[in-house]
Amino acid sequence: MPHIALPRTETDTAWRAAARGLLARGVPPEEVTWSRGNAAQDLFATPPEAVAPARSTIKVPRDFVDLAKTVVWHSDPERFARLYAVLWRLRHEKRLMEDRGDAGLAKLRAMEKAVRRDRHKMTAFVRFREIGAPDAARRRFAAWFEPTHYTLEPTAPFFARRFADMDWMIATPDLTAVFEDGKLGFADGQPRPDIPEDATEELWGTYFRNIFNPARLKVGAMTSEMPKKYWKNLPEARHIPEMIASAESRARAMQDAAPTLPPLRAAKITERLAAPDVRRPVADDLDQLSADENACTRCPLFENATQAVPGIGPRDADLMVVGEQPGDQEDLAGRPFVGPAGQMFDRIAKESGIDRAQAFVTNAVKHFKFTPRGKRRIHQNPSTSEIKACRFWVQSEIALVRPKLILSMGGTAAESLTGSRKGILARRGTIEATEDGVPVFLTVHPSYLLRLPDPALRDEETDKFRADLRAAQAHLEELRAA
Repeated sequence: MPHIALPRTETDTAWRAAARGLLARGVPPEEVTWSRGNAAQDLFATPPEAVAPARSTIKVPRDFVDLAKTVVWHSDPERFARLYAVLWRLRHEKRLMEDRGDAGLAKLRAMEKAVRRDRHKMTAFVRFREIGAPDAARRRFAAWFEPTHYTLEPTAPFFARRFADMDWMIATPDLTAVFEDGKLGFADGQPRPDIPEDATEELWGTYFRNIFNPARLKVGAMTSEMPKKYWKNLPEARHIPEMIASAESRARAMQDAAPTLPPLRAAKITERLAAPDVRRPVADDLDQLSADENACTRCPLFENATQAVPGIGPRDADLMVVGEQPGDQEDLAGRPFVGPAGQMFDRIAKESGIDRAQAFVTNAVKHFKFTPRGKRRIHQNPSTSEIKACRFWVQSEIALVRPKLILSMGGTAAESLTGSRKGILARRGTIEATEDGVPVFLTVHPSYLLRLPDPALRDEETDKFRADLRAAQAHLEELRAA
């Protein structure tokens, strides 16, 4: 069994050359083992070998090339084998990269996302400290960082461009990046060096404390964007515990110090806050929340609708499905997803491994918006103001259910959950997040499929929708296992 030992630097180039050579020789994935640097290899593997480059050109989709360039930096020891397994399949499965329901490809996509996130965190949370004389021709700085994956090498060029006028070093346990006289190089990793604090840290802490707004504090969202594992290397992080502890009292003081309103305007605002459709805090159970939604008068849609259509499902559901708004049948029944689009969703969800009975199903807008046309009521898209008015109820449902993943179907749901409905067809199959950090898997609404006049196009889009649901279910399983 051949064993491929890849170098610690330029690993992406080395893997690509080795994979092309193996593929040209017809070596199947199960007969190869891989390692990087000094990683231990299989006891039954032959000594590391150099694979001759392929003589003929092997064409693969550009999408896979980009995927491989990122995934090779993941810390999973199986990443090279997983990449080669997909490359092997691409010889015969020409459209494999378009299959969002493929488990092997979904795993690589998840790795790609993790590496991209790790690189983003490095650019955000590396903190340089000056270690040379400030009056030197080129000032010298050093930083220590502990990435989750092997992301120093692909990220170092960012720092070389950003800080080209100084010499610097970024040390990590795996590699050390050194930039001197405009040249970037790499050395072995090292334990955390003793880097002294400098004068800028107190200034940075003062700036951080002054831009902190206690009235907008959301600890969950903050720790999602700035995980605690990075705090020990951030000079401003030492102030975070105290700022969190004092946030409530500071927000109250800001409110007390705010200027008073003219009497007429103050009376109108007081009347609006006292209206029965505004309830703080949110209800403690779904039944009470449903009753509150039925009493909602936040926007004009309640005036013509038969009733509000609250979400239904288990309080502890891992998956929340958010559609756009109730249709004619949902408005009459008072239950979401009972019309043609809901029936289509039920069928495809079952085929994709999603159990609707275990999901919490709801809509971004709770009242049916329509235009009368004879005896028929024609569906109308909610406006941005109507979506914003109903966002309170969606956020309340999310707060009560606390799902691990939200399946967002359609532009209205995307706007409510992520703030934008633009480019929904281009964004479908991707994962974004709510402002509180809950992952949101984006796809189209089943009603979009029902409106397509071309049967061939409808079948094609239905297959894509089915693949989206399978990918969402696969991601949910990963979240459950995490």
